[in-house]
Amino acid sequence: MSELTYYDLRRSNAMSPSLPVQVAKELGRRIVAGTYTPGSLIDDENRLAERFQVSRVVVRDAVKILVGKGLLDVRRGIGTRVKTRDNWALLDDDVLAWHLSAPLNPEFLTQLMEFRLAFEPKAASVAAQRATPEDVKAIEDALNEMQSSVSDLDKFVIADAHFHGAILRASHNELFISMECVIFSALLVSIKVTNQSAESNHASIPFHKEVFDAIATGDSNKAHALTEKLLADAKANLAKLMNI
Repeated sequence: MSELTYYDLRRSNAMSPSLPVQVAKELGRRIVAGTYTPGSLIDDENRLAERFQVSRVVVRDAVKILVGKGLLDVRRGIGTRVKTRDNWALLDDDVLAWHLSAPLNPEFLTQLMEFRLAFEPKAASVAAQRATPEDVKAIEDALNEMQSSVSDLDKFVIADAHFHGAILRASHNELFISMECVIFSALLVSIKVTNQSAESNHASIPFHKEVFDAIATGDSNKAHALTEKLLADAKANLAKLMNI
């Protein structure tokens, strides 16, 4: 799975044609991947301009983009330094997408799963109370999409993302809906760990169907409990595969 899959799920553009955005993307990937370590200085404008074959103005604008995302800090007379991860805008679409190009970070994947556990069960509970017939159909369509793509890992993961995203939208809570990014990132990053097969994909369908049925019948408590169990099991499986 690539960054493009994440951007497609988010229904946003992967890259603007502008040179500053392209340079920012290349630098951002390196920072997230750890090529530039926290606290280190990146190359100066002249070297970066030469490397990327762009003007210093383009480099300067690219750096501004990364400063806005919390990845870089510019100090006159010192240089441009990589900030520690606790300063990064970790829920920024680009920062999440760049993790897909970086080596697996088990700690970050664990944190994504913990975050999902913190809000998705509640979102499913609210969805059971507020879902319209159209919302229920959207969740069901995603479930059917999962069932029809069990033999194709990429399509199955995308369908899984559609399923959980549809539940967030059925909550009609703008803050829950905005957390789609966490689901998409967690699912796409987890592919680096799991070795899913058609059998394992097929085995997960009944658990997703139980969540769907609870929402469709308006059982908020059951929707909460089943979603919590679904995510807790996934988190435990990932921890086992990562040996943590």
